[in-house]
Amino acid sequence: MAATMSGIQEVVVDVTFLRMESRPSGPAPALPADVRVEHARHCSVPFYRYLYDTVGEPWLWWMRRTASDADLAALLALPAVTIHVLVKDGEPAGFYELDRRHPHTVNLAYFGLMPWAIGAGLGRAFLRHAIDTAWAAGRHAVTVNTCTADHPRALPAYISAGFQRLRTVREVWPVPTKLGLRIPSHLAR
Repeated sequence: MAATMSGIQEVVVDVTFLRMESRPSGPAPALPADVRVEHARHCSVPFYRYLYDTVGEPWLWWMRRTASDADLAALLALPAVTIHVLVKDGEPAGFYELDRRHPHTVNLAYFGLMPWAIGAGLGRAFLRHAIDTAWAAGRHAVTVNTCTADHPRALPAYISAGFQRLRTVREVWPVPTKLGLRIPSHLAR
């Protein structure tokens, strides 16, 4: 890892690409009675930024932080891109984003829990909700990727849910620390 210019820090991550080619066969774990998933049909840019920034801050989610409001608004206006919010006691506990722009696959573009909801027993059922919603689009496969900046249980959770590992690629990210992002200690070597 090296500094390349003011406000940018290069970070080396291993990105693992996964694919699921058939629906899960077992019953879905139930969400707790006080939890629901809402489709944010007209997700605003500020609300999206709140979800993305809060869920992703510990895991170095930076790419959408560099997008302009106009670019995010255009993305969120696409019928093929949907945002789904996990709600517990009236407040967001996590979200996922599905991207159906490819004719044969649905990509689980983002998935995560709010920091306060991690370890509360919501992850498995919420991930299955995302997978079932992705399969409802009638495509041939569901894809997702994760990396060494993500929560350490992300890759095992995806594999346990039925995704198969395709490949792992080493990438160097130009992380914009000028946006207030902190490099996780396990990547700050």
